[in-house]
Formats: sequence, structure tokens, C-alpha cells
Amino acid sequence: MIPGGVNSPVRAFRSVGGTPFFTKSANGARLTTADDQELVDFVLTWGPAIHGHNDPDIRAAIREALDRGTSFGTPNPLEVEMAELILSCVPAVKKVRMTNSGTEATMSAIRLARGYTGRNKIIKFSGCYHGHVDSLLVKAGSGALTQGNPDSAGVTPGTAADTLVAEYNNLPALSALFDANAGQIAGLIVEPFPANVGLILPDAGFLAGLRELCTKHGTVLIFDEVKTGITAGWGGATGVLGVQPDLIALAKSIGGGFPIGAFGGKAEYMDVITTGKVMHLGTYNGNPLVMAAARAVLSEVCTPSVTQGTAELNERLLAACNDIIVSASLPAHTVQFGAKGCITWSVNQVRNYRDYKETDFDLAFAQWIHGINRGVLLPPGLDEQWLISVMHTDAEVMHYADVFQEFVSELTH
Repeated sequence: MIPGGVNSPVRAFRSVGGTPFFTKSANGARLTTADDQELVDFVLTWGPAIHGHNDPDIRAAIREALDRGTSFGTPNPLEVEMAELILSCVPAVKKVRMTNSGTEATMSAIRLARGYTGRNKIIKFSGCYHGHVDSLLVKAGSGALTQGNPDSAGVTPGTAADTLVAEYNNLPALSALFDANAGQIAGLIVEPFPANVGLILPDAGFLAGLRELCTKHGTVLIFDEVKTGITAGWGGATGVLGVQPDLIALAKSIGGGFPIGAFGGKAEYMDVITTGKVMHLGTYNGNPLVMAAARAVLSEVCTPSVTQGTAELNERLLAACNDIIVSASLPAHTVQFGAKGCITWSVNQVRNYRDYKETDFDLAFAQWIHGINRGVLLPPGLDEQWLISVMHTDAEVMHYADVFQEFVSELTH
């Protein structure tokens, strides 16, 4: 009845030879499958659930909003309160619009960049995934196969032609790409930390270099913080790194488990929506139930101190895993940013998509299947990274270090 048996391909686990399982309930940091297996969850809905599962404050906020109605088709006070929270959380955002997904947020930000500049071309980076927007499904990570061509049937060559692909952490090549397309590039969209190719860290000065190049060429710099958001820390990657983009796309972790997205930035860009020059529409934008859940996340559940504590717990897990790697002289290393982390099966740090393709995917699959058979759910393979929620206990998190030690012992003896 459902193509592939799932409503999003990553849930099928086919890229690592797995079989999908079905979850019937979730609470705290644990899932219970339809077969009554309990798993400590480090996937957390692929990023949104930094608040954990079934949080009582979020549930209370939803119940209160539900008593007032599910959808109005008019503005509601919660939209304003949520906008205020986003502006206080991410100072680079001066005005914001709500959407229903990260894909809608990135799509809208790109349209805004094109409408503001009057240009057509967009630069993205190899291996960066920005949602299933036609023009961005080029070298998109998460199973992307081809260079400079659409990664999905149904995306026209004409659409893909306006998307230029650069290599992450390579400023000289990017500068040359700007020079070769002078006066044509509307926007540059980037994940500050590419997170669909494991987890790649920017070289020192790389993101500042992007800011400089975009300013020089009159190009709108867009940070896709759909995956980093508050999982990177309060204020997202933008707040942690201090580099100020022109526009930011948010989603996932700000939504309390509901479909949500938002895009915002400097007033001069957002005001072209106010004038009607650029259209942004959506029946469910700012839905009151979603806004109630999201407000609870940012104001009650994932406060700055709580998110910082979660990042520190993740740091302890990464340190334990790193000690195991060093002791066993494994060809691997750990990577952390905020509440996210991963073990990358490569001796050297991965700096771009080309390096990522050289990592050991077989060991990554073995690590995943070993964990899931011992009650630990990690993201499959190397495409994604784990996430620690505010509801994970120290024992639940460090349990994975024990499972990883067991895996390494079996691997090396």
C-alpha cells in the first residue's frame, strides 16, 4: 500500500541492508517497537526530538491549545510569541516566517534570495542535503550518486542547471566559482556543519570566508540550521560560531515533535515578503497546536542551561568512545558538535564529501546492527549522527559506550 513500505526512504534502512521496524510508543529516551523490543533512542526522529519523547510540559501545552481549536486560518497569539522566542534565541534573525517543514524553510529562503537579488543561480556544497527541493537535489548527500546532475528522476536538467556545486572547506575553489559566475549568484546555502555525511566540521576561517565572499559578490548567505538548530547549543550554530548569515532556515528541534519550519534573517531581505514582491504562502503556517508545542520547547524544556548540560553529557560519551578507539588502535575517530556526535570510520578527519566517500561503510553498518540487537538505536550507516536528548540519563548514554566496547572487543578478537 505504501511505496517501499515507508513514508520516507531513510526509515527503510535499505542503504545498510536492514529491514524497517515499527514503533508503537515512545517515552523519555526510549522507543517500544510493535514487537515489544525496547530501544534506547539515539536517532530521536532524525533530529527533532532533543526534548525527548512524550515530555509532560509539551503535552500540557498541546492539551491547553487543543481545547481552543486545531486550526484557525487567521493569525493567532502563539505565532507572535514563537517569533519573539526565535528572535531571542537567534539574534541574527530580525524577522521570521513560519513554515511546516525544513524543506519549506530552505525553499522559501532560496526564493527570497532570488527575489531580492534578481539573480537565478544558487551555490550549494557537495554532500549537503537541504530537503527535497528540486533545485537542491544535486549532489545532496544521504545517498547522492552523481556530480552536478539531479539525484532524483523528476528533477529537470533546467532546474538543476541553476544550482552550482562547490566543495566544502575549499575557499580557493569557491572563490573561483564566484568569479566565473560574477553577478549571477543569488544565494549560497550551507549547513554550517554538514550533517548528512556523518558530521563534518568547518576548517578555521571557512565560514567567515563564506561571509566575506558573499558580501563581496552581493550574494545572500543562507545558513541551513534545520539539523543544527538548538541541538548545536542555544542560538544554534550561528550563536556558537559567531558568523552572521543573511538568512537562516530552522526546523526539527524547535518543534516539539510536530511538523515545523521557519526562515528569517535581516529585515531588508524579509521585507520583500511584506511588499508582496516575493510570495510565501501556507495554510498551516503558524498552526496553533504546533506553536504551542514549539513555545514549550524553547521556553520550558530546552532552555540554555539544559541544552548545555545535554551537550556536556554527549561530550562524556564521545570521550569514552574515543578512549576505546585509541586503546584498540582502530581506524576511526569521534566527532561532536553540541548534542550531536558520531564515530567516523576513517583515521583522518573528514573535511568534505570526497573524504566521506572514502570511509568504511561496512564497519559503520556492523556497528549499527550490533547496537540495535542490544537495545541501542543509532542512525544506520554514516549518513547521520546520533543525538542526545534532554531526557537521556547518564546511565542510558554511557550504556552505549559499554555496547561500543563490546563491539570493538568482538571486532578485534
